[in-house]
Amino acid sequence: MNKQKIAAIAAFFLAIYIGVPWAIAASGRTDFYYTLTSVALLSIASAGVWLTFYIGRINIGQGAYALAGGYVSAILMTQYGLSFWTTLPVAGVFCAVLAVLIGLPILRLRGVYFAMVTLVLTEVMRLTALALSVTQGAKGITSIPLPGELSLFGITLIPDFATLENPKIGFYWMAVTFMVIAYAVLWRIVNSRLGHLCRSLQQNEELASSIGVNTAYLRVIAYSISSFLGGIAGASFIAISQSIYPSSFQVTDSVNFMLNCFLGGLGYVFGPMLGTLMLYFGWDLLFTTGEYQLLIYASLLIALMLALPNGVLSLLDKKKAQP
Repeated sequence: MNKQKIAAIAAFFLAIYIGVPWAIAASGRTDFYYTLTSVALLSIASAGVWLTFYIGRINIGQGAYALAGGYVSAILMTQYGLSFWTTLPVAGVFCAVLAVLIGLPILRLRGVYFAMVTLVLTEVMRLTALALSVTQGAKGITSIPLPGELSLFGITLIPDFATLENPKIGFYWMAVTFMVIAYAVLWRIVNSRLGHLCRSLQQNEELASSIGVNTAYLRVIAYSISSFLGGIAGASFIAISQSIYPSSFQVTDSVNFMLNCFLGGLGYVFGPMLGTLMLYFGWDLLFTTGEYQLLIYASLLIALMLALPNGVLSLLDKKKAQP
């Protein structure tokens, strides 16, 4: 790892852990904690979508796993009295197992066929949440407790969020830490043997299969990791909102997760993170345009993707290519 990359990573950590809290404290705009927390969690779900793009599949169903993860966490906390920190990995694993069961038949599809099937998944999950008694139907699940204390050998690692003067700060620290871990794992996967094999699926799946690569296994593994991240993001979101409804994650959210990847750049591990930040703040900044908000937002998004088809991060490659 060269000095430039080390400096960039150090600057990033300083920005999210020191710079942002200092700027918010100085401005007094504590509401920005919620905004940035949302961006961090949405970028985790988008990272999962990016991984399925990495194996050559267009995934528009991440909202289904975010919703499933949220409900698993909410049910375990409200009906079984488990702590958030226990339900979080359970929600992720549940979504990963669910993805294996769903993925085995649908991952045989490619292109628009796979995209259309995944697009339906979010709506199917919403209707399932409406129909089941354990999810309390349209009423949803409310009064979800805040994350409690996490201790190890009597040492408090994370305090009870209910005792914090401003829980928004606690959620911000939690979200950005999850985001850092998720992208560190994603970067490690991409640069491992597993990542190189996954890339071969994107380039030429038939050729990869002909030389002995177990393509079916790779597809399921990548899809389950993707869904695990979706479940973690969903479970974290309901801890903040302290409620979940069948409409908490919709088809629109699944589409946005995909757009985050396109905007940041499909060829870059950190593309979904940048794409999420730009889309989230872009929408909020256009709030003053009123009824023209969606039109202007969509027009700018189309123009940006036409100008930078490989994503915003492709500007870095163009800069390096200049003499």
